[in-house]
Amino acid sequence: MELLEAIPKFFNYGFLINALIVGTLISLCASLLGVSLVLKRYAMIGDGLSHVGFRALAVATVLNWAPLAVSIPVVVVTAFLLLRLSERGKIKGDAAIALISAASLAIGVFLMSLSKGMNTDIDNYLFGSILALTQADVALSVVLSIAVIVVFLLFYHRIFAVTFDETYARATGLKAGLYNSVLALLTALTIVLGMRMMGALLISALIIFPALSSMWLCKRFSAVTVVAAIVSLGCFFVGLLVSFVYETPTGASIVIVNLTVFTVFYLIYKIKQM
Repeated sequence: MELLEAIPKFFNYGFLINALIVGTLISLCASLLGVSLVLKRYAMIGDGLSHVGFRALAVATVLNWAPLAVSIPVVVVTAFLLLRLSERGKIKGDAAIALISAASLAIGVFLMSLSKGMNTDIDNYLFGSILALTQADVALSVVLSIAVIVVFLLFYHRIFAVTFDETYARATGLKAGLYNSVLALLTALTIVLGMRMMGALLISALIIFPALSSMWLCKRFSAVTVVAAIVSLGCFFVGLLVSFVYETPTGASIVIVNLTVFTVFYLIYKIKQM
């Protein structure tokens, strides 16, 4: 009841409205991409790329450069590198992600220790903060999020093909490498944009939880994608509201709501099987 009563007050704060706009778009992007990433066993790519983004932000802070201007190209290049390592190298999927993730986080922390230590801005990127969103962040996030959604919808059928049977897709003449690259690019952009809200340590939850939750109840790719989007948007709003009412960390609140929904869906699945 307390949460419902807080909704009218929620919309009186400009920074919360900014967070709601950006978070809604990023949650939608993450849930749409998450289904393909989970099915391709690339669920932890969000974790790896977020740590790379954290390293880029540390470098930008040391050199006094614009954080997003540095992190976006670095994370995009890393996403393509992970894709190439998995396709052609001896280091496959999860191992490549773990390698880059651990190295990037260590480099980021090391660089901060040589400069100003764990300052407030870096702390916001590591753990997330709705107060960290500037008007420039909001504008850039809205434009890029809409671009991610549009590109995903345009290439939906091709992404579906390379997700379920990449070998068959190649045999039919589909340029699987190209659409894997598109998926990597969209994921990289979503991760960088979401770090301001969720933090580098929690952003991967936006990709993993809605997809896994929807898979307990749905079997078709289209149904899983739609339900994942609905779950992601609902969990984001409730988590943001919980954070506002109880003054808890935003990223952690959203993840806990996602975990709760995942558990409920799992119990429903078990009851239906019985």
